[in-house]
Amino acid sequence: MRHVWSAGTLADDDRGPVIEGPSVLFEIARVSGDDPIIARYGDADRLALYRRKFTEDVVVPPFKYSYGARIGGQLRWAADLLRVKPYSKSAWISLTVPGEPYDAVPCLIGVAFRIREGMLVMTATFRSQNAFTSYLNYLPLSEVHAAMAAKLGTERGPMRVFVDVPHLYLADSTHVLKVMRPSLPRLS
Repeated sequence: MRHVWSAGTLADDDRGPVIEGPSVLFEIARVSGDDPIIARYGDADRLALYRRKFTEDVVVPPFKYSYGARIGGQLRWAADLLRVKPYSKSAWISLTVPGEPYDAVPCLIGVAFRIREGMLVMTATFRSQNAFTSYLNYLPLSEVHAAMAAKLGTERGPMRVFVDVPHLYLADSTHVLKVMRPSLPRLS
């Protein structure tokens, strides 16, 4: 959030004005549902809804697509590839469909798996992502990561995340500032 808040610029979005930050690539050593920030500021009901989006093959309202349907059927292919060629860089799963309606193009457009130093590294590529609610994607993605590592009999390594257009909705500014406040310098 801080990256978008401090380096972003104002832009328009279908859901209202946003702050768009520069593209970002980062690595999370271990995603955990026990994160104190998520425990304090997270929304358990929305997280349950997002988990369904990642695990069910049907579209879960209010979403317009199912990550479960887009990811699930391709995991076996990726696992088979990595069993045959553990050094491969080709275990990429595309989550987009050519010609799909413009308002149903998923934010998460690709997931990749690599085995390096005996660990399964996962990369998630987002075309766009709300930095305030990103944990709603990272926690279910960590479950995909863990399941794939278990299928392959490897340890789970880091999750790398690339976001082309990280953003914050201006309507969420009050909530964003509450989350960022603990690390903001105090005025004397």
